[in-house]
Amino acid sequence: MSRIVRSLWGTHENRDIYRFALANNNGMKVEILNLGGIVATLSVPDRHGLLADVVLGFDDLADYLKPHPFFGALVGRYANRIAGSEFTLNGVQYPLVPSEGNNQLHGGTCGFDKKTWDASIVEGPDGDSLVLSYYSRDGEQGYPGNLDVTVTYTLTELNALVIEYAARSDKDTVINLTNHSYFNLAGHDSGDVLRQTLEIRASCFTVIGEGSIPTGELRPVAGTPMDFTTPVAIGARIGDPEPQMRLVNGYDHNYAIDPEGLIPAACAEACDPVSGRVMTVFTNKPGVQLYTGNFLNGTRGKGGCTYRQHAGFCLETQFFPDSVHQPDFPSAVLKAGDPYSYRTSFVFTVRK
Repeated sequence: MSRIVRSLWGTHENRDIYRFALANNNGMKVEILNLGGIVATLSVPDRHGLLADVVLGFDDLADYLKPHPFFGALVGRYANRIAGSEFTLNGVQYPLVPSEGNNQLHGGTCGFDKKTWDASIVEGPDGDSLVLSYYSRDGEQGYPGNLDVTVTYTLTELNALVIEYAARSDKDTVINLTNHSYFNLAGHDSGDVLRQTLEIRASCFTVIGEGSIPTGELRPVAGTPMDFTTPVAIGARIGDPEPQMRLVNGYDHNYAIDPEGLIPAACAEACDPVSGRVMTVFTNKPGVQLYTGNFLNGTRGKGGCTYRQHAGFCLETQFFPDSVHQPDFPSAVLKAGDPYSYRTSFVFTVRK
């Protein structure tokens, strides 16, 4: 059964910051911070049983307190982008705090990734779980409603990191939580991920315009460099001159997950052919954002390594970006008193 060890790492704004180490009987280990719910390390065996840390991050707390590319973070209230940093709900316009030009990205300038969460350890059928909780007050970063949020992390004996999101608001609001880990299945310090293969079970993606804001169009991936319906190397078409690719120097796009009839369903699978590590992602969210670290530019990471362009990829399960302005997208509105409840699992296996 999985077990959790807590260690004090430092303080921030008079709050203690802890590292919570979850381990199972297979040798797999994940370390999570109560600062921003950050997945700081994730050690996974290869086909020979050798462990490697497969997420990008930092060795020092001070680096997580500086601006960084959301390494490992829990993001909200609204993951991804909201155009013009505003939305209208029930006839009321809510101005938000902009954090990327005129738009809001990942919840604003002080989103959930920058908060110190309350933490507790609870016993469950799959072993101990880490439960992080946060009370987001009405008006925080512009969002309506007092929002109670809990995020539960469980490491199972099947080598699955399960993240369960739950929330409830006292006013109608919008919410879109996700995890922003950068994965490199060869090891965080192994260079780029361009030879690693990826399959995304989505036949359409949301077309973006300037500022990476969706236009509202759902476009078939068939015949485009966006097509991952069968496994293909991440770098095989990353330099394609297609306009969607040029806008963001690679992949930074939301995929509309094909319904499978089973919830949660597998939405994506990545594999490192050298180590044999395979990561399968299951979720009951409608979308998944593929980001290939296009703007990593030499950040100094764990062990003194340097994270350059394409050093990791993200698979952020989510509602679609800017759904607050797109009535044909799945709605991210949470009605007062209703439960918000979603689950994403990252399951690790090996290929011989």
